[in-house]
Amino acid sequence: MSENKAQQIVADARRNKEEREKGYREQALKLFPWICGRCAREFDNKNLRELTVHHTNHNHDQNPADGSNWELLCLYCHDNEHQRFEEQSRFGGLGGTEKKAAAATFNPFADLKKMLQKD
Repeated sequence: MSENKAQQIVADARRNKEEREKGYREQALKLFPWICGRCAREFDNKNLRELTVHHTNHNHDQNPADGSNWELLCLYCHDNEHQRFEEQSRFGGLGGTEKKAAAATFNPFADLKKMLQKD
């Protein structure tokens, strides 16, 4: 490999690193401690790839520099959060406009005492 080619690769790598650091993940990793916001699992450089940035309002286009729409979550908690959001979207629970289901009134043990009495 020529020296020119090696210098170009290093320059490209530095430029790519600077671009990535402008991204919201790198910003969030600088702002917040490397701890999952749900399960409190701690991260270091060895397992940092397992720590994700979650958009709290689920809008990936809203990335304020102060991090007010982000929280750091481990892969498992992040998947769980998106699953819960998906279920709420499909089956209700968002926005406060849905009707509450009627409370269950059936009591399977209502006549238990009578059933246990011997004739």
